[in-house]
Amino acid sequence: MKRGIRIFATLVFTTLALAYILWKIDLDRTVDVLLDASPWWFALAAGIMIGTALPMALRWQWMLAAQGMPERFAWLTRAYFVSYAAGQILPTAIGGDAVRVVETARRHPGRTADVTAIVLLERGLGGTATVLLGAMVLVLYIWRYDLGAYLWLELLFVLGTFVLAFVFFARAARPLLQLSRPVLTRLRLEKPLRLFYDGVHAFRSHGRVLGAAFALTLALQAVRILAIWASARAVGIDLSPRVF
Repeated sequence: MKRGIRIFATLVFTTLALAYILWKIDLDRTVDVLLDASPWWFALAAGIMIGTALPMALRWQWMLAAQGMPERFAWLTRAYFVSYAAGQILPTAIGGDAVRVVETARRHPGRTADVTAIVLLERGLGGTATVLLGAMVLVLYIWRYDLGAYLWLELLFVLGTFVLAFVFFARAARPLLQLSRPVLTRLRLEKPLRLFYDGVHAFRSHGRVLGAAFALTLALQAVRILAIWASARAVGIDLSPRVF
C-alpha cells in the first residue's frame, strides 16, 4: 500500500513539474529550435554522456568491491543507464540513485545501508569534483571579472565540502556526533544514520580506492562539460569550452 502511494505521489509530482515547464516555455519555439538543431553536435553530446557512463560504472565497481560486494561490469553499466532513464521521470536526479540502491540491495541482502552509502558517496565525489573545478576557474578569472556573489557561493561550497569530509572521515568528529544520538534515537533515526555513517566511514581504510575514484570523477566531470558545449552548439549557441 505504501509503495503504491509513493509511486502515485511520484507520478503526480512529475506530472506537475512537467506541466509547469511546458507552461513557462514557448512550446512552438522550443520545437522549432529542436527541429533545427544540428544532429552532429547532438550526436557528439549524446556520445559523451553515454561514453562517460562506462567509467562511472567502473568507479562504482571499485567502490562495491572495496566493501566486499563484487559485481559484473556489464550489470553495473546496465544499472547506470536504467537509473539515468529513471532520473528523467522521477522529480530529481536522486530518484535515479534510489533505483541503483534498490536494484543493488536486492543482489546483496542485508547490505542496503552500505549500498546507499556508496551511491551517495559517489554523488558526493561528483559534487566535490565540481566544486574543485569551479574553484580552479575562479582562481584563473578572479582578477578579470567582478565575480561578486559567485565567489562567496564557491567559498561556501568549499567550506561545506571540508565540513562533510571532517564529519564522515575524521575520528575526531565522533565525540561531536555522539551529542546528537539522544535526539536521533527519539526520532528513530539513530540506527539507519549510524549504518549509513559506518558505510561511508569504512572508506577511510580504502584510501587508494577513494583517491582513484575521485581522480576518475574529476576527469569525467571535466569531459562532461564538453557535452554541455556540444548541446549549446547544436542549437546555435556559440560557447567556448576553453578555460583560457
